[in-house]
Amino acid sequence: MRATLLNCSLKPSPEPSNTQVLADVVVSAMKGWGVETTSYRLADLDLAHGVETDMGDGDDWPRVHESITSSEILVFATPTWVGHPSSYAQQAIERLDAMISETDDDGKPVAYDRVAGVVVTGNEDGAHHVISEIAGALGDIGFTVPGQAWTYWNRGPGPGPSFTETDEGHDWSRTTGVTMAANLVAVARALGQSPMSAPPSDG
Repeated sequence: MRATLLNCSLKPSPEPSNTQVLADVVVSAMKGWGVETTSYRLADLDLAHGVETDMGDGDDWPRVHESITSSEILVFATPTWVGHPSSYAQQAIERLDAMISETDDDGKPVAYDRVAGVVVTGNEDGAHHVISEIAGALGDIGFTVPGQAWTYWNRGPGPGPSFTETDEGHDWSRTTGVTMAANLVAVARALGQSPMSAPPSDG
């Protein structure tokens, strides 16, 4: 089983990413169930703006798309900025929008039978709002979002330290991350054994 992780941090490598540190909890837990994960840090890529899978020369999104469509699991990880997902997260959702009209040989949307979960970090409140925005978008695109397929960390109201600058709340975030991983793998296996049907045609 394969997974693709999209790290939507605004920080390019080699800057440390709080979002990556928490996402790695999920990746490590999935590895225990035999899941191989390919990670992309979107700030390191040249991503064109638009809603097509391939926006032409120099666009790195097609290889990300290929990884997603070759995986059973998508882990979507983003920091929180002023209560919203990062700009890279929004850009990724816009690029994923093309998958709504992409189908396999049986006429099934390519996102069907793939599961997705959300990781959110930030030293401000708003994680539930961000999870809801991203999970809703992924559901629209065709991914299955299992129950409790998310984890987050934030300090709470007001400014404060980031995830890697304090131990506050880490145990809860890690435990929830392991639960997220277990639920993603369980539902991915279930869909592998009993795939979804293509939606009814308009005719």
